[in-house]
Amino acid sequence: MPLSFDLRRKQNSLSRNRRFGYRWTQFDFVLWVVPCSLVLLASVLIASTQRHVNYADWYQHLIIAVIGILIARGLAQVPLDRVRSFLMPIYGLTVASLLAVRFVGTSALGAQRWLSIAGFNVQPSEFAKLIAIIGLAAVLDGHQVTRPINLLKPFSVILPLWLLVFFQPDLGTSLVFGAVLLAMLYWSGMPLEWVLLVISTIFTAVLAGLFPVALFFWIPLMAILAFRSLPKRNFAAAITIALQSFIAWITPWLWLNGLKDYQRDRLVLFLDPSKDPLGGGYHLLQSTVGIGSGGLLGTGLLQGQLTKLRFIPEQHTDFIFSALGEETGFLGTMLVIIGFFSLMVRLLTIAREARTDFESLVVIGVLAMLVFQVMVNISMTIGLGPVTGIPLPFMSYGRTALLVNFIALGLCSSVARRGYTASRSW
Repeated sequence: MPLSFDLRRKQNSLSRNRRFGYRWTQFDFVLWVVPCSLVLLASVLIASTQRHVNYADWYQHLIIAVIGILIARGLAQVPLDRVRSFLMPIYGLTVASLLAVRFVGTSALGAQRWLSIAGFNVQPSEFAKLIAIIGLAAVLDGHQVTRPINLLKPFSVILPLWLLVFFQPDLGTSLVFGAVLLAMLYWSGMPLEWVLLVISTIFTAVLAGLFPVALFFWIPLMAILAFRSLPKRNFAAAITIALQSFIAWITPWLWLNGLKDYQRDRLVLFLDPSKDPLGGGYHLLQSTVGIGSGGLLGTGLLQGQLTKLRFIPEQHTDFIFSALGEETGFLGTMLVIIGFFSLMVRLLTIAREARTDFESLVVIGVLAMLVFQVMVNISMTIGLGPVTGIPLPFMSYGRTALLVNFIALGLCSSVARRGYTASRSW
């Protein structure tokens, strides 16, 4: 006997509700809502920084975000193994684009970092970060780093990209490569002591420039660490002493010949920006004043006076956090930091629940990239770090960077959909 019309309608309605409920449980709330909320807030702040000029970038920020979301949602449906199969041609194209920047690139703000394509400026170094993550994940998948010689493969992947970016010059992005490399090596099983030995070279360079006497204690300490953690202990300790001594010796030369004048100013003036209040320290001073003037609740969106009067040049890019601090106050900045923290925790969970080592390493690489950029950018704007030109993810205006960030989220979403607990609601 055929079902009555009312019964069929009720069954169809129940089926639609079940499908809707299934789709909702598959929606990764933190992974998508947090970045989209940051983009919407940033578009208002960008509009605030450009209230009295004849151009506005806030709508471009939104348009690129929409394009990025569409691409990311498409990538979320594709298993990462398919992306991996195109790695070599994409890596080659990335290297070629970075080389092209050297010869036909567009210059701005003292650096040659962009390619003009169909009237749009594209920054290949942003894509290079993502390609480096995928390349490192492919190399480290099943490649245990148990001996120092095992580091040759991952270094061979990232070194060409790092050198091409560093000599653009783009110091900030080149630092991101280092953070990604160390995080992915540690996640793949490299001992923590080895990570500390690699990081120690940075401290050696700093000590060589600021406190050379401290090297007499620091270098032997690193040699002891190498002796206790590396194979062939005596040889490892000797090599560590030689390498650390070489870095200490060459640092002054690199300081004078390897960096531009403005880069040296950025790395030093954060310690005392008042030494050059109208030059290299200007951004840092104005940024801290702007954030401090916001107080607890801020002046209100589109109401910041320092932002309105454009005391900070190019505030809508690297110093967007200062506009956030002035107009939303301490409460607004803390909510944004909590949003970033929740996103990072979600990415860490996805990495832990990934079905393959390759997928897990890709997510960890994306996590390291975002964490490093957030920490460095916020430290920079509140005067606790040097000005490095690293943007704040999803908030700083930068079309290529924003697009790459959403593509990275698309890859992570693909891993989440196929993880061990993919059906769990977030």
